[in-house]
Amino acid sequence: MTAHDPISFVPVTVHKRDAFSETVSGHAADAPARKLVLRKLDALPWWGRPLAWMLARREIRGLRAVQGIAGVPELVRVDREGLLRSWTEGTPLQLARPDDAAWYADARRMLREMRARGVTHNDLAKPQNWLRTPDGRAAVIDFQLASVHRRRGRLFRVQAYEDLRHLLKQKRFFAPHLLTPTERRIVGRRSLPSRLWRRTGKRAYVFVTRRLMNWSDGEGTGRRLEDEGPAILSALRGDPAIRDAALCAYPLPSQGVGLYAFVETELDEAGVRARLPESASVEAVQAVATLPRTHDGAPRRDILEMVAMNRLEELSALEAREPDLAPVIAPIVAHRRNLTDRYFRAQNGGGAR
Repeated sequence: MTAHDPISFVPVTVHKRDAFSETVSGHAADAPARKLVLRKLDALPWWGRPLAWMLARREIRGLRAVQGIAGVPELVRVDREGLLRSWTEGTPLQLARPDDAAWYADARRMLREMRARGVTHNDLAKPQNWLRTPDGRAAVIDFQLASVHRRRGRLFRVQAYEDLRHLLKQKRFFAPHLLTPTERRIVGRRSLPSRLWRRTGKRAYVFVTRRLMNWSDGEGTGRRLEDEGPAILSALRGDPAIRDAALCAYPLPSQGVGLYAFVETELDEAGVRARLPESASVEAVQAVATLPRTHDGAPRRDILEMVAMNRLEELSALEAREPDLAPVIAPIVAHRRNLTDRYFRAQNGGGAR
């Protein structure tokens, strides 16, 4: 907290945690109805701090430049702890799937206003960075890669073009019937830097993130559930101290697929792990008081998979549809073991708003 900005933040939910930041939603201490998001940077490993603050400075500059534009977050506070911004109420595009012309017109309006201030977002290919607000308008989050251009030169024009092209790619995916012939041409016409990036820079990026840093966007669920799951579940369900268990796959921060065991028991995690077969490799184990269940008593795999993959937006939407499940889901979400935002390639990811 700074002397000129008395806003104090009360954390509630951790959405994401990696080597470069922790994203936490909460509210103002003196105004619980005022939702906020903190990108927390003060507890990072020493080797991650330079890049983390480089990204944070880009986000800070970008947010300051677009203040007042409808649909972008408000920068509330910057200090050693990190940067605090307003929470944007809305549904990520991969869930909202807008098919009305009004949403896309509003999204283009927002890009025009950002462009008028010399700002390009540079990360709009991700549907989770676009939101549909409760009143049907467009919103954008995550300005970590944003650029603020002093001059409207070639770089600015190329990046602005790519922002528009990525919006139109979302339109092609969710509302192809609304694309005009001109928009179809734009979608299919990458800028020269974009083509060069795919041929050169992207390969270097993939090498660094996947080989050196062991990151991955997921390679699919593979066969771990089929190959390893039966023996693990048999051992857990056969133990008298365990009432039931369910197993899900989730993408690891390192390359590959992990197994996440939800175990209905009074045991703690160590007690559960002691009951696993010696040959079993289960990356995440969570002991729960009660598993969410279907009407016939089977574990709700859809809910457990969302928890395993840290898909908080989907869980929020599900709780809105099935409020009776909230008391069961809430403690499982609060103590979930996966706080990354990696996702399997066949799916779209989620993010903090």
